[in-house]
Amino acid sequence: MFRKNLIILSGLVLFATVTNAQDRYFTKTGQIDFFSKAALEDIAAKNNTVTAVLDTKSGAMQFSVPMKGFEFEKKLMQEHFNENYVESDKYPKADFKGVVANNAAVNFAKDGTYNVTVKGKLTIHGVTKDVEAPGTIKVNNGKVDAASTFNIKLSDYNISIPAVVKDKISNSIKISVDTRLEPFKG
Repeated sequence: MFRKNLIILSGLVLFATVTNAQDRYFTKTGQIDFFSKAALEDIAAKNNTVTAVLDTKSGAMQFSVPMKGFEFEKKLMQEHFNENYVESDKYPKADFKGVVANNAAVNFAKDGTYNVTVKGKLTIHGVTKDVEAPGTIKVNNGKVDAASTFNIKLSDYNISIPAVVKDKISNSIKISVDTRLEPFKG
């Protein structure tokens, strides 16, 4: 009898652990791109080393972005970005902590594409600002894709544009987020 109860208890603990783990999705290979249309030159970069976590029960989500992970077509742009603009040695990462505001509208147990609104706090260059952006969550075969595109202003994050090129570089940056999250196994 004791052995039977122990097996049942072990099964319930395992089930609870697996069920709980499926409430959280994770990646270390999310992608964030940014683009700025400017008179001097368009500026674009891509980062494929974004860590993201999504809790499907609460809608809580968090992103961590290593600033030196952004890759530019031109090495000189990458150097200027890290040294002169975002000061990557002083501010090595950007973070977002927030929630899917309409999380109840997403059925994580059913394949489909869901329009969402994400709200939270974005920290770049040591400055934290409230952000609200539209996005999509796509559920497909137990995986979750989360995507969003929104704009920020460099000046809001105390990122200075040198006076020499101030009229030729845009203060507005378009950020695109694209992540494939898998069930967290921990």
